[in-house]
Amino acid sequence: MITNENKSKIDVRNLNLFYGSNQALYDITANLYENKITALIGPSGCGKSTFLRCINRMNDLIPVVKIDGSIIIDNKNIYDKDVDEVSVRKKIGMVFQQPNPFPKSIYDNVAYAPLKHGIVKKGKECDELVETSLIKSGLWNEVKDKLTQPGTSLSGGQQQRLCIARTIAVRPEVILMDEPTSALDPISTEKIEALMLELKQDYTIITVTHNMQQAARVADYTAFFHLGKLIEYDETETIFVNPHNKKTEDYITGRFG
Repeated sequence: MITNENKSKIDVRNLNLFYGSNQALYDITANLYENKITALIGPSGCGKSTFLRCINRMNDLIPVVKIDGSIIIDNKNIYDKDVDEVSVRKKIGMVFQQPNPFPKSIYDNVAYAPLKHGIVKKGKECDELVETSLIKSGLWNEVKDKLTQPGTSLSGGQQQRLCIARTIAVRPEVILMDEPTSALDPISTEKIEALMLELKQDYTIITVTHNMQQAARVADYTAFFHLGKLIEYDETETIFVNPHNKKTEDYITGRFG
């Protein structure tokens, strides 16, 4: 059982999700901790990505989805009627499995949302935000002389770091990552993992991964999902070295999954 002094950033309480009449998540309850990396692991189709998308209300975009329970961030349930989902997504950034830069310049990829939301004004203020975001994403030195080139001209690993820069630029508090390295080569994967460890100083990170070694390398906490249920959630070392549930042990040792 988790017993620590870490500050909870996201309190999930009795979360259930239905696609029409099919239930996909069952009574999920967990505290996700501030300035920590939490990895969500489990076999394909077990509810990891569905749960991740609940945290920034992306499942709202699917008409047949029904959700009950609560996700409380900074003492407010993000599913309350008076909460605007756009403001939720501003506070909670998302990085997807496939790098998806906009069909714009490297500069505009990072500047687009902050300008649109009025976070910065055009000119020096915006230039500084773009530079800071690219520095934080570990990309600045590689692109500083080609900011006018299309984001799509970068390599896969660079595109993913551009997407992370784009996420950071709107000054979120939480970054969600849905298998951010599954489309990348080992060297790019290593860079993203190193970046995640740096970013947790400033952000709370929740990541879905199929890669057990990655979870063991980067995550402070690991949650094991199976058939839409949260089977076990604990400090990563406990999950990998001394899991309390037989299903967790069977999955981690490769007996199923």
